Order: sequence, then C-alpha cells, then structure tokens
Amino acid sequence: MKVTQVSIRPTEAANEAGRPALTPELLAASGARYSRNNDGLEAILSKIDPENLDKSVDGIFKMIDYGHQSIADMAPVAMFMDGVSMWLAYLVWAQVPTAGGQESSTRYLRLTKDDLLPPDEIGIPEALHTDWTALMHEAMDAYELSYSLWEDHARANPEVMRIPGDLLNDPSEKAQKQVARMRRNYAFDRARYLLPVALRTNMMLVMSARAWVQLSQWLLSHYLPEAQALGAKVVEELGLSAPRLLRHATEKASFIAGHRDEMRRATKLPHPEAHERQGTADPILDVMLPSGMRSGELTSALRHHDNRYAYLGDALRRTAVRFAWHGMAFAEIRDLNRHRTGSKFCPAYGTGFYGAEDQIPDNLRSQLLPLNELGARATRLGAEQLLDGKISYPYFYLLGTQFFFEHTTTADKFLYEAELRTGTGAHYRYAKHLHDALELWYTRFPETRGLVLEGSAEPE
Repeated sequence: MKVTQVSIRPTEAANEAGRPALTPELLAASGARYSRNNDGLEAILSKIDPENLDKSVDGIFKMIDYGHQSIADMAPVAMFMDGVSMWLAYLVWAQVPTAGGQESSTRYLRLTKDDLLPPDEIGIPEALHTDWTALMHEAMDAYELSYSLWEDHARANPEVMRIPGDLLNDPSEKAQKQVARMRRNYAFDRARYLLPVALRTNMMLVMSARAWVQLSQWLLSHYLPEAQALGAKVVEELGLSAPRLLRHATEKASFIAGHRDEMRRATKLPHPEAHERQGTADPILDVMLPSGMRSGELTSALRHHDNRYAYLGDALRRTAVRFAWHGMAFAEIRDLNRHRTGSKFCPAYGTGFYGAEDQIPDNLRSQLLPLNELGARATRLGAEQLLDGKISYPYFYLLGTQFFFEHTTTADKFLYEAELRTGTGAHYRYAKHLHDALELWYTRFPETRGLVLEGSAEPE
C-alpha cells in the first residue's frame, strides 16, 4: 500500500497572467480572512510574507476547531492510493460523498493472482492463511477460465455484444481495435464476479483537508488492519500539505464503538435466503413528496431536461427518494456506491452469489455454472466468519457476493443516476437494476415516462 499526496502547480498561462499561487493552508487562510475584512483579495495577499509563509498562516489556523472546520474546507488536497483492496476502496468511497476521483476498473484490466493482497496484511488469522490463499487462487483460476470462455463466445457470436454492424464489419485497423476492446469489455463484465474483493486496486481522491481529516478519523478507528494502515498513511501525507490540521486526525472513541456496532447489527438484520442466486429480489422505491406538492409538478420539472446533465426543476430537487435492492452483487455496489450524493446503507452480510447465470448460453452452462459454486462457497465462508465475530470476514467475499444495498437521496439525483447507469457503455447488470427501479418510478408517476432519458446500455 502506498499513498502519495500530489500538489497542484500553477499553469504557464496563470503565471503569465500574474495570478497568485498559494499553498493549500495559505489558500484556506486567505479565504478565511474574508470574514474579517472587506478589502478584497489583493489586500489579503499584500499581508503575506513570501519569505515566511508559515507565519502568514498560523494566525488564522489557530482558530480551527470543531466550530470552525469550514476553514479547512478551503484547503484542497489530492492523494493517490495504490494497492488498497477493492473492499477498502468501497468503504472509502462510501465515506466521501463530495470527493472527486477515480479507481482502477475491472472492465479494462485483466487481474492476476499477483494482485492479491498477502493474508497477513488484511488480518486473515494465521491458522487460515493456507486455506484462504487456496480459495483465492481457486477463484482467480475460475476468473481466468470464465474470461476465456466469454471472450470465445463473443468472438464466435458477435451479435451478443450488440456492436453496430457498420463497426463490426469495418476492416480498418482502428475499427477492429475498437471491436476487440468491446469484446474484452463484454468478457470482463461477465467474468468479474469471480474476482476476490482482496485484490489490489488503485484510487485517487481530490477533496478538502477537512474531508481528509474526517476520513482519517474513520479509518484509524476501524477494526480492519488495512483501514488503520491506510489512515496512518493518509495522515502522514496530509502533513505535507496541511500540517496544522493533524491534531484532529486521530482515532475516535465514537467511531471505534460505531464500527463495532455496525458489524454486530449486520448479523441481526433480516436477509433473503442465500439461495437467491441471481439478485431476483424486486427493487424498493420510496418517494416522499413535499407537503402540498402534486405529482404533476414532477412532470413540469422535466420540461427542459434534454440531457442527463441538463436542468431539473425544483419539484424534483425537493423530493426525497430511497431506493434499494435485497440482492445486489458487490461488483455493482462498487459502481453505484461512487455516486456522490446522499447516504448509502449496505450491511456486510453476504446473502447469495450472482455469477452472470442469466447471461450464460446453453452450450456453456456445463462449464460456467460449476464456477459459481465456488462463489457461493466463498460467500458462505465470509458470512460464517462475520457471524463468528472474525474481523477478516469481508476478504472471503468475491465481486459476485450479494448484499442489501440502499441509497437515500433526492429525486433529481436518482434520475441522473438512472439515466447515467442505463446509458451508453453502462454495465449490463446495473443497467437492469436501474431499469427495474425506473419501472417502479413510472408506476407512481406514469406521466414522466419518456421525459426521463432512460438509456438502453448500448456498447460504448
């Protein structure tokens, strides 16, 4: 695991235009001065001693406590985190709904056994090292076989990829490279359910120093050794760009207790039967209109909505929405979890395994279905570890392990997510989940059908 803070330098154009360049803390301190003078930026900058930047910052940063953390919101920090597990990356994304960033994609990368984290780094009990490693290697072998079978199937039956005929039949090198990429995507999308969540992934986030401090508190207080290690590295790197904020970047008793409570509650919630193999549970959709609002106002709110980034009226922005699924594979949860709005809820109790069974052609069932038995076994082992109070339980899961997943937000954000995740290049499985959720929306608000820009997940 490696965490690297990356500073932002001014562009040549900014330098030529004479624009100021400030450290993250000095930027925050300068912004904070606005609350105490009305002379403008030049007056604030004139008080900065370029030979002693620390002195210029210290006065305002002495004020920062839990009553003044908005100052720390003005200190931007970017960090790149290499070699964290897919499970930990998911946990991080769930805590930073305002962050910008990216993560390595299972759609474009062919992962190998070399990408597995060592069992001692993630808290696997020493007595289980051999068995856990054997299970993970078995899963990676299954992934390799599954990928090869799906890619061969797509090559022999190109119509399953839904690639436009003019592109598929274009003999040019550029077109054929694009077709080959789309064939790989098709295979990756169906084989990825056999990937362990203990595989390394890389992610980067850009957010305020305040958000980094809050994330470090959450990580340092977690029971997972990997989370604690990431928290320590985040604090170390944060010290390079915002050292005055580190006094709050420690473990917190409330988070320690809260993490343990959530782990215990995960074993006590009602769950669907583990044999629900393909996430067949219907989606849940709760909509709360503001008092006095009529449903027809939602139609008017879509009047100017001509693309998914376009205007949505205040009736949608004011309407609360909760949508959920009982059986969603972790592969899809990782994607949907990164939407930067609202709150998500996902108790980490595996309730079944999805292995693209609804996609398997008859001639491949005898080869692919046995691979899913491995996924079901890994899911059961993870659930048993959780019930037994073993903190390493999540690292037994695969990307096909299913969980309950819930997202609470507002209607404009729900519709944006539905349009994005059913649009061009959308993964087939989360496109189905969002299509199903939209059907519930249309049942309640039928006049919005056709105004919501629902896509058909055509290949990209």
